[in-house]
Amino acid sequence: MKKYLLFFLLITIQSFGFTKNEIDHWKTQAKHVKIIRDKFGVPHIYGKSDADVVFGLMYAQCEDDFQRVEMNYITMLGRTSEIKGKEGIYDDLLVKMVIDSTESVKDYHRSPIWLKKLLNAFADGVNYYLYKHPEVKPAVLAKFHPWFPLTYTDGSISAIQTSNLKASDIKNFYEGKNSDLAYMNQKLEENNLSGSNGFAISPAKSKSGNAMLYINPHVTFYFRPEVHLVSEEGLNAYGAVTWGQFFVYQGFNPNCGWMHTSSNADVADLYSEQIQPLGLNSNQVSRVSKIQPSWLNSYLYEGKQLPVKEKKTRIYYKSANGIEHQDFTIYSTHHGPIMAKQNDHWISMKSNNRSLKALMQSWLRTKSRSFAEFKKTLDLRANVSNNTVYADREGNIAYWHGNFMPKRNPKFDWSGIVDGTTKATEWQGLHSVKEIVHFENPSNGWLQNCNSTPFTAAGIGMIDASKFPTYMSPDVENFRGINAVRLFSSIQKIDLDELRTIGYDRHLAAFDVLIPSLLQTIDQKKEISPDLFDASKLLKNWDRNSSKESIATTIAILWGEKVMSYLLKSKTSPVDLPKELQSMLLSISSEQKLNWMKEVMSTLQTNFGTWKVAWGDLNRFQRIENKLDFKFDDLQESLASPFASSQWGSLPSFNSKTFGTKKRYGYGGNSFICAVEFGKKIKAKSLLAGGESGNILNPHFKDQAQMYVDGQFKEVLFYKDDVLKGKEKEYWPGEEL
Repeated sequence: MKKYLLFFLLITIQSFGFTKNEIDHWKTQAKHVKIIRDKFGVPHIYGKSDADVVFGLMYAQCEDDFQRVEMNYITMLGRTSEIKGKEGIYDDLLVKMVIDSTESVKDYHRSPIWLKKLLNAFADGVNYYLYKHPEVKPAVLAKFHPWFPLTYTDGSISAIQTSNLKASDIKNFYEGKNSDLAYMNQKLEENNLSGSNGFAISPAKSKSGNAMLYINPHVTFYFRPEVHLVSEEGLNAYGAVTWGQFFVYQGFNPNCGWMHTSSNADVADLYSEQIQPLGLNSNQVSRVSKIQPSWLNSYLYEGKQLPVKEKKTRIYYKSANGIEHQDFTIYSTHHGPIMAKQNDHWISMKSNNRSLKALMQSWLRTKSRSFAEFKKTLDLRANVSNNTVYADREGNIAYWHGNFMPKRNPKFDWSGIVDGTTKATEWQGLHSVKEIVHFENPSNGWLQNCNSTPFTAAGIGMIDASKFPTYMSPDVENFRGINAVRLFSSIQKIDLDELRTIGYDRHLAAFDVLIPSLLQTIDQKKEISPDLFDASKLLKNWDRNSSKESIATTIAILWGEKVMSYLLKSKTSPVDLPKELQSMLLSISSEQKLNWMKEVMSTLQTNFGTWKVAWGDLNRFQRIENKLDFKFDDLQESLASPFASSQWGSLPSFNSKTFGTKKRYGYGGNSFICAVEFGKKIKAKSLLAGGESGNILNPHFKDQAQMYVDGQFKEVLFYKDDVLKGKEKEYWPGEEL
């Protein structure tokens, strides 16, 4: 009796703030939704309407990992300081500068009726979960509102486009400091360790005569769950969703599939603003030795002084005394918010980080029934951060490099800071979809993108880069792209399993350049130690594919990391490594190359008692807890991983490093992987890093972990009969209590 009384008290406390009408509405809507969990815990959500399915999806997401749902919105609302403390203030301020929540509220009210229903269902699904689970304590957001998704309209892991500006630039500005901008000094060795792969195969290259799509996002682990959404209003989408969002971000429906990769396409620009105290001309301004921010209330544009706009905002943060706050004034010009200060000029940023059209586009593409309909969603031109690899049951394959693409005067260098005093640097509308770099049904029969240059998406020489402005496609080639082009250029006809085999190719193309340089140095040495001789013999015989059993993989990667850190430490712009690495290696002395090898072998000897350490003994996949910040432990169970970082050319990316540990642990890379064939019936196989659930007590917390490191895919259950045959449990939201 005490147990039931305690539960009653908890649910009464939790429901404070939820009205009886709300609760009654949720209970009614829940009866229109059925959640079927299959034997891997994947939720197949069926509803009468699209809104019913969104309600069920959000409920299921919260069941699987409420903390990640909440954290994504805490971040996009600029409220992380309420958890992290004062150290997060400028990260939150950056978000508030580029994502205006008041505009999100306005967009909610101006949304078309169909979208407003989905937004309402989003909030209702989360809030109903919180009502039914009083034991769950939100970190910040005790109640979700329907406008929340309009702060996060894209789905990308890099949802905020800031021209690589950092919170440190914002901090410097508010402290009145002139400084080099962070993006100018960004270490390139910290870049390009994530990303995604997307492959499309036309009927001409398919053994079945059907088009195929390979979906392979590379993100931080556990960033996206796998779901299936079906309504009586024509929705039937399967794939990965970003926690807290209600649309399938990367996936397929019975008619077509879409895979998003990220790129460096320029969609946000920095402007140098000439700030003037009101009433002073430029000659008088030049005589002012130091201009204090309190004076600055106008900026020069086309010879006129225009008022700098001001907006007050408040950041709350956790402290030893509870929740405190710090107030800021956000300044902006017609270009956008002031983000930094350089050479006494204020730097503003123009971007399009959230929009009503973007969320509409994200949803509508999931219901596309044909190539023509999918392209119609692209015409909304609101997808800011994504490339798209596409295939469909009609046999079409396509690739679009970006989508939202502002037109600019190509005479200016848009990779840096442009003059904000002239209209010559204004955006001139948007490029049409036909004007951006794209391919439709290329004659070679395949397409690939690995966050690499779009000009090799259909192989070398298929498109002329000179026909496009630089800002549209500044992406350089990488070793993943090199590897993908090599593999697809050699295919005749392949099936779905062979496509998966290509997607799991572990050839480390970077070492085709790096290892010969090292071996040449060793061969030229008259005297070397027996250990170094043995190591060089292993490297000579190595096929340059990563594997669990390979000692050569261990030595090569640890040595290669030292080489790349040295080569890239002074670089401030993207480097086309496949083209430039050979010549870059000439800057390293033979002695230095050998010293790094000795350091690698010495460290291995110290940590493991031998330098002959197999890659799988060092490189581990571990899931022992479900926290937003990974905590790894050498003493706890882990699995040997054969994969390596994508920076070396491995298609199945696995980024790992030590965390105060002797062994390395994966923290990002392959997440949701799916191979799809579009025939009369969908045929698909998928794999998820670790498991569907974030609950360590749930059997689906790590039931795919061994499958993940083995590359063993599961059958996708797409049709209702198959779902019912493979079901583990069936319920409507709230029924499980």
